[in-house]
Amino acid sequence: MMLFLRIALTMFLAELGDKTQLLMVAMTSKYKLRDILIGAGAAVLVLNGLAVGLGSLISTLIPPWLIKLAAGLAFFYFAATMFDAEEDEEEGGGSTAAHPVLAVFGTFFLAELGDKTQLTAIAFAANEGMRHAAAVWLACSLGLFAADLVGMLLGHLLKSRLPEGALDTLALLIFAAFGAVTLREGLSLLGLAPSLCWTLAGAALACLSLVLFAKSRKKNRSK
Repeated sequence: MMLFLRIALTMFLAELGDKTQLLMVAMTSKYKLRDILIGAGAAVLVLNGLAVGLGSLISTLIPPWLIKLAAGLAFFYFAATMFDAEEDEEEGGGSTAAHPVLAVFGTFFLAELGDKTQLTAIAFAANEGMRHAAAVWLACSLGLFAADLVGMLLGHLLKSRLPEGALDTLALLIFAAFGAVTLREGLSLLGLAPSLCWTLAGAALACLSLVLFAKSRKKNRSK
């Protein structure tokens, strides 16, 4: 029991202030709490299952740079769709995406894959061995999900307290910032010069800004 609590607490503390916890705040402006709970919970279980079951082998199966680039583009995509979130809420009280649970799962999965909390789970699994694999998996999942649940509840609270559209803007900024930083990390893993990495990430951010500007003008014209 002490092993379980120690691992769960370690994962909880490791996740506090991490990008996926902030993403939970952002996702509350776009998706229903039920969809976030299911999608994020499934992603947590799968991610920690991979960490415990495959260990460090996952880093040899999927190139880290590919994970980072995919995650960065996913963040940009969700930033670009934030203008649609307000219309979704007016029409049905939440996201009208065909598969919101899968969208949450995919975003959370890419953001957390290879992150420090998954590396922590790998370290615990390697240290405790297969005899405690199930306990490590459940403890890691519980600690990670509990920390992200705090982020989700904070986002829900902000949504009810902030002026209309304010949380959407905050979510857009969070997604855009993480997109640029994550793309820069992926490019640096390819061996590119730091200045070139930031230039390319900045260019991608500029493209996103143009898309958002075009969507904003289109939205204003339709009013």
